[in-house]
Amino acid sequence: MMGSNREYICQVGGSIHEYQNEGFIRRSNSFFFHGGSEGLYASKVNIDSDKTSSSSLEENHLNGKSFIRFESITFRRTKESAQKKNEMQQKTGLVEAIIVEVKDREKIGGSYLHSPAICCTPELSKDGSCKLGEVIIHQNPDNPSSPQRLQTFFEGQDEEATMVLQTVEINRTGMYYLYFMFCDPELTGMLISGRTVWRNPEGYLPGKMSPLMTFYGLMSLAYLVLGVVWFLWFVQYWKDIIQLHYHITAVIGLGMCEMALWYFEYANFNATGSRPMGITLWAVTFSAVKKTVSRLLLLVVSMGYGVVRPTLGGITFKVLLLGLTYFVFSEALLLVENLGNIDDLTGKARLFLVLPVSLLDACFIVWIFSALSQTLEKLQIRRSMAKFALYRKFTNSLATSVLLSIVWIGYELYFNAADPLSELWQRAWIIPAFWNLLAFVLLIVICILWAPSNNPTRYAYSEETGDDIEEEGISLTASTVILAGESVTKTELKERKVSSADLFGLVEDLEEDKRE
Repeated sequence: MMGSNREYICQVGGSIHEYQNEGFIRRSNSFFFHGGSEGLYASKVNIDSDKTSSSSLEENHLNGKSFIRFESITFRRTKESAQKKNEMQQKTGLVEAIIVEVKDREKIGGSYLHSPAICCTPELSKDGSCKLGEVIIHQNPDNPSSPQRLQTFFEGQDEEATMVLQTVEINRTGMYYLYFMFCDPELTGMLISGRTVWRNPEGYLPGKMSPLMTFYGLMSLAYLVLGVVWFLWFVQYWKDIIQLHYHITAVIGLGMCEMALWYFEYANFNATGSRPMGITLWAVTFSAVKKTVSRLLLLVVSMGYGVVRPTLGGITFKVLLLGLTYFVFSEALLLVENLGNIDDLTGKARLFLVLPVSLLDACFIVWIFSALSQTLEKLQIRRSMAKFALYRKFTNSLATSVLLSIVWIGYELYFNAADPLSELWQRAWIIPAFWNLLAFVLLIVICILWAPSNNPTRYAYSEETGDDIEEEGISLTASTVILAGESVTKTELKERKVSSADLFGLVEDLEEDKRE
């Protein structure tokens, strides 16, 4: 049985909390180490491990059972502490693993007994409230197994104590915290090493991450549908495609690959308990590239690329530099968030990584709206009404998305402040999902506004004089034609591409006909 367990351990590398010679922190009259926390759903099947063979038990672990598995947990006390003990004593030190649902946290220690003590004292042990040297726990009458304690003892003068390899089944849905605690002051300086594996009934994905697998699957299908529609447009009007359409196509393709890679990465994680670095690295890279290209697309569109100006000119280097910087920081943040343990980053570490990305996003927003203002001003001066209307719609859409982003950031801050213990973990997936959904909706807006058509030159760049002819249609000639009462329109004149001389000749003929 031991051999099969060791083999199983080597295969699991996903939903893991690892401890590498970590120290304990003093609190009140106790010492504790936070072993991890995760949202876990209740097991769908109950298994009696005493009546089940090891091989079938491992198979059942992957079929509807939720658990926390303790693997190779070793406690190492100082040599001085070990020598103080009598070698003839069987038990010379106690360490407890406490598993508690977050709503039962007040049932540990004095927070429930209105006493500052967390560990049982001689005074408290006299009235039978607790056992001397143990953590004070008041059982939940509705759930006698919570909080749950697992005890490990040092023997004689041994410097190490190894926790029994065991699995604790989870039968109630909730946010669970794991603490390793001891009460004996002579164990001060003790270190812990090993790891715990946490699993939900449907797989190894943590509870707050599991809905994202379904979300990424649906989003990959949504990008596929958008890609098919865009491709049909592309094929139908392939002779009239402008340069901007290729940039939009690239963003659609990157988004489709990004969502598909995240879905397969999550599905693999959920099924095997491991996150292969290759798949995760590709998913992270595609996310960083797609986010960067999407922001660059918004920027160059706002600058009027392909509509007001044929090239970006001297600012091309600045645009590329901003894009490259954003990609580097975004890639770094995503790598740290998705590689390694699934434990959340500490506040300071996350702030250090999030700040540069947030500042660069702010730079993009300021530059985009500044460029939009200049583009609208140019179009208004040129009296290019069709292009001006197009950019007004784009500006309104972009402003709406920014307003929604600000509102959502406020909600995200409120959510994190109001839920410091992650009690609302079942709704946490909505926060990252919103940003992906907002980016997708904005991409749809761009696709609709700049959709391929049989008249691409309406929104494409042309020389200033050409724009004037195209947009204004030579007002003198048009007014003369209208006065003549004939059915010749500006559109017909454009299609015939007549020269100035031909137009004046046509006017003269019309005037002669009128006199006759």
